[in-house]
Amino acid sequence: MNKAARVSAHSTSSDSAQGMTLLRDPLLNKGTAFTEAERAALGLRGLLPPCVLTIETQVERVLTNLRTLPTDLEKYVALNALHDRNEALFFRVVVDNIDEIQPIIYTPTVGLACQKYGLIFQRPRGMFISSRDRGQIAEILKNWPYPAKLIVVTDGERILGLGDLGANGMGIPVGKLSLYSACAGVHPEQCLPIVLDVGTNNEELLGDPYYLGLRERRLSGEAYDSFVDEFMTAARKTFPGVLIQFEDFANHAAFKLLHKYRDDACVFNDDIQGTAAVALAGLFSALKVSGGKLRDQRILFLGAGEAATGIADLVVSAMMAEGVTEADALRRNWLVDSRGLVVSGRDGLQGHKLRYAHTDQAPISDFLTAIKTLKPTAIIGVAAVGGAFTPDVLKAMAELNEQPIVFALSNPTSKAECSAEDAYRYTGGRALFACGSPYDPVKLNGRTFVPRQGNNSYIFPGVGLGVIASRSRLVTDEMFMAAAHTLADCVGKEDLDQGSLYPALPRIREVSARIAVAVADVAYQRGLADAPAPNDVKGLVQSQMYEPKY
Repeated sequence: MNKAARVSAHSTSSDSAQGMTLLRDPLLNKGTAFTEAERAALGLRGLLPPCVLTIETQVERVLTNLRTLPTDLEKYVALNALHDRNEALFFRVVVDNIDEIQPIIYTPTVGLACQKYGLIFQRPRGMFISSRDRGQIAEILKNWPYPAKLIVVTDGERILGLGDLGANGMGIPVGKLSLYSACAGVHPEQCLPIVLDVGTNNEELLGDPYYLGLRERRLSGEAYDSFVDEFMTAARKTFPGVLIQFEDFANHAAFKLLHKYRDDACVFNDDIQGTAAVALAGLFSALKVSGGKLRDQRILFLGAGEAATGIADLVVSAMMAEGVTEADALRRNWLVDSRGLVVSGRDGLQGHKLRYAHTDQAPISDFLTAIKTLKPTAIIGVAAVGGAFTPDVLKAMAELNEQPIVFALSNPTSKAECSAEDAYRYTGGRALFACGSPYDPVKLNGRTFVPRQGNNSYIFPGVGLGVIASRSRLVTDEMFMAAAHTLADCVGKEDLDQGSLYPALPRIREVSARIAVAVADVAYQRGLADAPAPNDVKGLVQSQMYEPKY
């Protein structure tokens, strides 16, 4: 043995490292798990304590320390530091304890981590490309040392429900890519988080002495468009075939960028398409309980942005697949924004809302009145207005429906439309409920309900894995429809009996693999892959899944 082997057989790098250089490379470092033979061969003797530990013992030590920390933010910092030291160990901890760890490395804790990003910053991860780098982006991307196959990129303008966090938004691409590796086995060496730092309009950040981004107002208009276009051109040239996920862009940019690039680049927007697929899967699961058909549902959205219109568009497609016309399907989906019900003729409607601006309906200013008027079978909250599903709203839904569908999908928890406990209490335990943030089981009337998150982590890791495995040239809505059906198929009777509309999170790698196969099948069937379909698509997918071990 004369050089360190990368942590997975699927790694593409052949870099040689020894001694302290090896210990400082998180993709290679095993810490106290290096064997005596490895220590002798790799110049590590004397640089580590003499005891050799297994990865299992290392995991136990990490968890013991983690569980003594008093706050989730401190746990986030500790896990981030582990990520920077030893990727294999970090992902082993995440994969084996996903229920406990995912809420720390992603929602809801990642929101607070982004708000405090400058304060808790220890070591850079990913790439920061600022508007001052215009004309040089291609050269800058060459500084990345690994052959990226997957980029998650944000400009930080709409981080979760928290608004404009500028460069502090880096926590989101980092967290998303951690879930790609943990939930679907995309190798961490293939993952590249990027922030496009075009400034911020957040006055608090502009005055924060610890803020690490550009202290300038946001770039906009043609200058912004040309900057993003330069990035897209450079990224695709530097990393041929790369999958690019747009994340947490504001509505005005998100729709424009998706529509601009989706037909000739391998891109998708998780806030629009991933959220849509996970919500549609939840509706399919709920209808297994109520016995209804999707085409017969009437759905009222609280919110009219990326998430709401993304979900509505996919629901309309699914309804049409069940035999209704587009006009009838559209008529069954309604949006409520900050000004009330979206109806035809209202001034100032943005383009993405126009499809759902229905005629023959008088304006309605509040959500409760909209419920009483439209009599929906389902309400879906994606507006990040905490507490908007009031007791009166929930009671109204229970009066209208034997089993009302209530999805409070906004996150972090402070932005949730209602808690799981309220959803069950004010509907007499009859709600078919999904949430955007984690909630503990709820006991009511002698029954225990186990609410599960309608978290995009059920969808985007599998979609990404399927696109990468098949080397698809595009990401299509048909792929997200296939992902939604596959996710719903993973929900069993035991899940539904306890009120769970999604599978248990510890099954996530199995679920992601099944979604990846479904997505790859679409790529092969539609001629989007760069090679014919293999005899065993499942085997192909599984062969590319990174397993965190030494």
